This record gives sequence, C-alpha cells and structure tokens, in this order.
Amino acid sequence: MFANLTDRLRQVVDHVRGRGRLTDENIQEAVREVRRALIEADVALPVVRELIARVQERAVGTEINRSLTPGQAFIAILQQEIATQLGTEAVGINLRHQPPVPILMVGLQGGGKTTSTAKLAIHLKERMGRRPMVVSLDTRRPAAMLQLERLAAQAGVSCAAASPEERPADIARRALEQARREQADVLILDTAGRTRLDEELLAELRELHGLVSPAETLFVLDSMAGQDAVNAARAFSGALPVTGIILTKVDGDARGGAALSARAVTGQPIKFIGTGEKLPALEPFIPERMAMRILGMGDVLGLVEDLGRKVDREQAERLARKVGKGKGFDLADLREQLEQMVNMGGLEGLLAKLPLPGGISADKVAGQMDPRAIRRQIAIINSMTVGERRFPKTINGSRRQRIARGAGVGVPDVNRLLKQHEQMQKVMKRFSKGGLQKALRNMPGGAGRFPGA
Repeated sequence: MFANLTDRLRQVVDHVRGRGRLTDENIQEAVREVRRALIEADVALPVVRELIARVQERAVGTEINRSLTPGQAFIAILQQEIATQLGTEAVGINLRHQPPVPILMVGLQGGGKTTSTAKLAIHLKERMGRRPMVVSLDTRRPAAMLQLERLAAQAGVSCAAASPEERPADIARRALEQARREQADVLILDTAGRTRLDEELLAELRELHGLVSPAETLFVLDSMAGQDAVNAARAFSGALPVTGIILTKVDGDARGGAALSARAVTGQPIKFIGTGEKLPALEPFIPERMAMRILGMGDVLGLVEDLGRKVDREQAERLARKVGKGKGFDLADLREQLEQMVNMGGLEGLLAKLPLPGGISADKVAGQMDPRAIRRQIAIINSMTVGERRFPKTINGSRRQRIARGAGVGVPDVNRLLKQHEQMQKVMKRFSKGGLQKALRNMPGGAGRFPGA
C-alpha cells in the first residue's frame, strides 16, 4: 500500500532523525524532499502546495517539545499534517434515517462499485449488527446484476430482484418496498457507471437520488487511477450531493496520490478503504492511522482490532488449555493456526500493519513470499490421515510421497512443513513448562518465525 510514497518519505524521516538539531537549511532540504515525494506520488499540486506550506510553517516555528529531538519533532509535524490532509478525524457512515436506510453507490465504470456494495453490506452485517439488503440498478451491464446477486449470496445478505428490461427508478422503488416488507435496516443501491461522466448518467442519478432520498451518497474511487479518479470525484461531487468516498484497490496502489488528494478536491471525507479482493477487506478510514502507515510507522491498533474480530477465541483458548496440560501441538493444531492466518489476510495483511525496521517495506517483504504457501501447507495437512496429523513421527518416506501426491506438491515441501511443525512444537513445550513470558524470552531466532516465511 502506497509503497513508493512510503519509501520516499521514510528516507526523509531517516535523514531528519539523524540530525542533532534542525537548522533553516535542514528544514528547507527536508521540505523539498517531501514535496518531491508527494509530486511523484501523483498528489494534486494544490494539495502539495497547501500541505508543504503547513509543514514548513510549523517546522520553523517554536513547536519543538523539550522531550523530543528536533528530528522527532519534524516527523511528528509531518505525520500530523498528513493526517489533517486526509481528514482531521474519522467520519463514520450515517445511518440516522427511517429504515430501511438508503445508501446510493455512485462512480465510474470499473471503479469497484459492485464489489464495494457487497463489502459494505457485509461490514454493516458483521461489524455493526445491521440487516442490509442490496440491489443492482445497472441496467446497462446485465452482468453487474448477476455479479451482485452472487456476491450477496457469499456475504449472506438479501439481494432484491432486478431485470435489465426495467428502468432503474422502478427497480429502486420496488426494492424499497421489498426492504420494508423484509424489515431490512439498510438498502444499498448499486448504480450504473460510465467510462466518463455524461449528462445522461447524471440525469439518471439525480432521478434516483430524488426518489430514494439517500442518507449517504458514496462515491467509489479507484485509488490506482490517480488524478483521473480524483477529477471524476470532483465532477460527481459538483453534480450530486456526495457525502463520502470509498477508496478501492488501496492494497495495489503504490503511489497514494488519490488518497491524499480526494478529500481536499471533493470536500468530502473518505469513509472506507478497500484493502483486498475478499468481501471482508473493507476498513473504516481513520486519517491518523493512515498517516502513520504512509510514513512506515504501521497500524498496530488496527492489527489488534483485526485480531480481536477475526481470531476464533474459543479455538485459541482450546489450544491454550491443551498446551497448558502438556499435550502436544499436533498438525491439526497447526492447520487451525494457518487457517486463522488466511482469515487475517495472510502474511501480507499482517505485515502491512506492523511498524517494520527502517528501509524494510511491507510490500517488499511480502513480495519475497509466495502468497500461496500457506494454502499449500494447509493442503499438505489435509492430505494426511487423522493418525498422521496426531502423530507426525509416524510419517515415513513412503507416507511423505503419498501426502505430496495428494497435495500436488513435492516431497521437499512436505519435509519443510514437518520441520517447521517440529520447531513450533519445541516452542509450545515451553508454554507448558514456564509460561508465555519464559517462552518468548527463550525463543530461538528461527523457531518463532511465521510458517511459510
């Protein structure tokens, strides 16, 4: 996420951090490097000028806290100003409306509206306890209706019926009635898109807006489209009462210009970001945390929230009790841990929110790992018998060959997994003997690494 911008700003941060004191010359040099990094990230020029002016004004002022070095103070100023640029505070979704609460999704074709509609529905269902319904109003792209229907089934939410032969307004009217009958809390309406904004599309959107009176009109912005997407957002917000932005494909955006420009250009807050292809990969946008991630400081609070939400606590407690009683950590237990990691977004998802040492990028580390490695390891364990998972030492040469064939991998892959399990078993034994703190203190460098690393 924003790897190029993060790398450039990290270089500035590392350079400034090494200064014993900051002079006007040092500040000017650092500010020039920040400006260059922002321009290369495709941040809108007016936004660059405004942000740089604020950083420079504060850096040459008297805001140096005695508890901080001048370099630390400059970094704090830069982080605060980037957070201000992204939005002074998180703005949640507005559901203060007579149910079913209508939410209108608008944007250009290919920006990710349909996928974001399903992601928002699952977010409302799983994290806010709502009963959402979705409906497709895209009569120009019949595949969009089928796509949303399938995504809704995956998300476990209701999808109102729609036909390409109907008018979008008629579909919306009928969907509202259906949502009331089924007592849905929220109705998310996925509208048609175009490759560019035209009067016909605007007329259709204005009619829909007047019909449903949405509590939210969310513009879905493809962050990888850069300034083209930002210009489209400006045009939409000028023609419709847009209330917020969903920034999609953030995980694939190396530059970050759209994220830093969108709020300033449209005047509307970024409310959510899409961080992956999976349906749960939608996060509320928190400016301060995003600023820290852009500067390579990680988002540990976000990671803790993910762990609390996605880790199966009963499963974790069951494993803790088992290990505490001195019972072995078998391959079935390892499979459960690997599946938990997949649910967390894999190693890439974990690394993206960890503050890594200077010069190390989460994207670069993740790029050195095969994202399919964890799934291959799960497949290897699935190819074993129940007895083999429980007693790994019974897996001899012929069994390894059979397991490898069943998983579609080579015998060295099976050997590697068994070796990693053996290392993890040694660590788990320390839990039963001396508790967590002792285990962590005595953990050897290689034994505690992530499986698949």
